[in-house]
Amino acid sequence: MTSVRQLVCSRSLLHLHKPPRVQTSVSGRGTETRLFSSSSRRGTVMPAWVIDAYGSNGVLRFTKNAGFPIINYPNEVVVKVCAAGLNPLDVGMRGGYGAATLSMKRDPLSIKQSGSEFPLILGRDVSGIIMECGLDVKYFREGDEVWAAIPPWKQGSLAEFVVVSGNEVSHKPKSLSHTEAAAIPYVATTAWSALVNTGGLSKDNCANKRILILGGSGGVGTFAIQLLKAWGAHVTVTCSQNAERFVRGLGVDHVVNYTAGPVEEPLSALEKFNLILDNVGGDTERWALNLLKPWSGAKYVTLVTPFLRNTDMLGIADGMMQTAATVATKALKHLVKGVHYRWGFFAPSGPALDEIRDMVDAGQIRPVVEETFNFSQVPQAFEKLEKGHARGKIVVQISKAGDEL
Repeated sequence: MTSVRQLVCSRSLLHLHKPPRVQTSVSGRGTETRLFSSSSRRGTVMPAWVIDAYGSNGVLRFTKNAGFPIINYPNEVVVKVCAAGLNPLDVGMRGGYGAATLSMKRDPLSIKQSGSEFPLILGRDVSGIIMECGLDVKYFREGDEVWAAIPPWKQGSLAEFVVVSGNEVSHKPKSLSHTEAAAIPYVATTAWSALVNTGGLSKDNCANKRILILGGSGGVGTFAIQLLKAWGAHVTVTCSQNAERFVRGLGVDHVVNYTAGPVEEPLSALEKFNLILDNVGGDTERWALNLLKPWSGAKYVTLVTPFLRNTDMLGIADGMMQTAATVATKALKHLVKGVHYRWGFFAPSGPALDEIRDMVDAGQIRPVVEETFNFSQVPQAFEKLEKGHARGKIVVQISKAGDEL
């Protein structure tokens, strides 16, 4: 009996220490072997910047014991992060902006306790290398260089590894370094969602259309300028005097300097527009819709909406009801005047990044990086972001492509 027990124990120990499972498949490229499990070969923890509560910059904490991301769904991939991009949304999320809605998205049935999102990793842009693929991932393989915009309800990219869905990720432009690539995905997919999904623009219908971008020198604005000019649109932007030369270098046709005084008058003197992209919000809605061509399908798309603020203040149910009433009232009010009022939102999209990658490699779009920080300098990167920057993206370099982690 003792010998039998010893044999069973020996086999159990061998099972616990055996290499990760592999799958052998045959394709046109020959026989391929792919590792499935990352935990047994790369550990269960990793370095990351996390927050344990919402607040100011002091809540940022570096740890070497953040939970290693695992594949929970067959369409996911594990990415080794080479560079991460920061956005104003990250500053807002650090302070609790959108917490009610994002918590509901993470836990729709409210099974987990309040605060279960902590420790939370911020960072919405990632450029890196695929380390592992889920069983249903066909378009990517280990070792591919990729980029992605990570939805705000998921753990972010200020870590050495991150998990993203296969439909959120795309092959990185070959012409860009990882640091350059990390400056693009979030602002690109936000602008794409606003202009293409909501605004109805495309490379086939954009030629000679007149587009106005309010707040054209920020991240979304600078990407939108390049996208629209590549598609043949006539682009007018508002920006500060300091940014005027910069946006002209991106190819805009007309610039209105808002630091010289109210922009309503100089804009009203121009020919009316087919679409307005509003990155400013506030009082602009009062006068901006009058700049559109009436009864021509013209659209006003604003990225500054009260949706997350409403749910934070009123709760999910009341906040969503308040939001629906607001957007319906505004849409109807302007529809009777012959123009369309719309809200634009970020939407992660690997297929959109595929098209954007091709435009980048063709030289039609270039990254705009304000400053690059090392992984140890994340608090300084947030401080820089909070002070405001009009000419590019804050990027954090996490690791180099050839590093062994």
